[in-house]
Amino acid sequence: MKYFLIKYSFTTGSEEEWHREIARFVAALDSDPALKGKISYRSTKHKGRTDYYHLASAVDEQAAKALDERDFFSRFKEQIKIASGGGVEVLPLEIIAETRQLA
Repeated sequence: MKYFLIKYSFTTGSEEEWHREIARFVAALDSDPALKGKISYRSTKHKGRTDYYHLASAVDEQAAKALDERDFFSRFKEQIKIASGGGVEVLPLEIIAETRQLA
């Protein structure tokens, strides 16, 4: 499993529209036959602040490569750059220990 943390502060535009954009991206992930069940994506926000954290995981390198080839992913990456004013960090993560998955 590959994990990435995307973090940034929202600086440009409407937060409501940004949340709709994130939801559209998640819907595109869920509706893509090659990615469904192979990519997990969670978008979170620091309550009361403008800091956003997205946690993405891919079951393997092939799933990550397939995602990278999607036009909707390229557009979303550009939208994140705009929303953050260019201040985006993408951090590859490695799991040290974890609980079992929730049902």
